[in-house]
Amino acid sequence: MTGEIVRATPLHAAAMAQIHAAAFPAGERWGVDAMALELGQPGAFGFVDPAGALLLGRVAADEGEILTLAVTPPVRRQGRALALLSAAVAHVRGAGGRTLFLEVSTGNEAAQALYAHAGFREVGRRARYYADGSDALVLRLDLNAAAATNA
Repeated sequence: MTGEIVRATPLHAAAMAQIHAAAFPAGERWGVDAMALELGQPGAFGFVDPAGALLLGRVAADEGEILTLAVTPPVRRQGRALALLSAAVAHVRGAGGRTLFLEVSTGNEAAQALYAHAGFREVGRRARYYADGSDALVLRLDLNAAAATNA
């Protein structure tokens, strides 16, 4: 069951950094300063599930990008990530976005399954993109098609 998702502001940066630290290995964690900086950028948006999940993204022109999505281990597989993705899709669409992009590690099968379920499709690959040497899959969601399927 999902909790109440709230719109993030730079004041949420510390809580978001704690969630990110609990969800990612040391070399991939975003700190308070990084969260606050991103949230303060034009077009940036974030959502926080106080139970232990977050999504940070941005919109520019007619494209949105998910920068990071994190769910702490104790609350994984409860629909929180999908709820955050749905909030992001609605936000990007409301801001005039027609597509939504993200990158995911080839080693993160659970995230790949989530994104496939949400309608994202692979459109590219970035070799050795992550600190562990894994490639990043570049995924895209056509928001017009997502509207038709309610993704």
